[in-house]
Amino acid sequence: MTETPTRVVMVDDHELIRSGLGAVLDLEDDLEIVGTASTVTEGLATYEELSPDVMVIDLQMQDGTGLDIVRSVRQRDKQTGLVMLTMHSGDDQIFAAMEAGASGFVGKDAPATEVIKATRHAAVSPGAFVCTGLAGALQRRTTGQVPALTEREHEVLVLLADGLGAAAIGDRLYLSESTAKSHIARIYQKLGAANRAQALVTAMRIGLLSTVQPSAR
Repeated sequence: MTETPTRVVMVDDHELIRSGLGAVLDLEDDLEIVGTASTVTEGLATYEELSPDVMVIDLQMQDGTGLDIVRSVRQRDKQTGLVMLTMHSGDDQIFAAMEAGASGFVGKDAPATEVIKATRHAAVSPGAFVCTGLAGALQRRTTGQVPALTEREHEVLVLLADGLGAAAIGDRLYLSESTAKSHIARIYQKLGAANRAQALVTAMRIGLLSTVQPSAR
């Protein structure tokens, strides 16, 4: 008797990720993509409509974050597997996903096999959090090696890594340019950096960032 495949929904605002990674998951006999969504709103609506076994969710989206989906689903449902997928897999994001109730956390720079593995885990043990970088993140938190950035400061840091300047960061986060500059100055101070390049190198080294866009300088 053939077992019913795990029913998976992909939520990502990049069509290439949805179609590409979705196709990879669909190749597995025990996994089946039953729906996709590109926003938080669409993701929650798709969850309500399809009641999937697992949702693979992007962290950053146009109308919010994947954490909004994780928290909303987990408050109502302890059985759905929830896998976070992100370009920015620093310690803060790992702990935020774990605390929100995610089943797993995978960086987009990881091999597709890691996503498949996390999806299978989430289907079987939705309440047990898995992440390849968790042990290191816990060690850094325990030893106090990672400077504590506020949620807003981390948002600014991510945008710095994307190559944005103070004015553009202010526009993106609905802040004045002077406020954005203040956040940037505090980030530099906490990271012991004199400029953007030093801040980004330090942030990547200690796990606050996983990738930096080539345009960042």
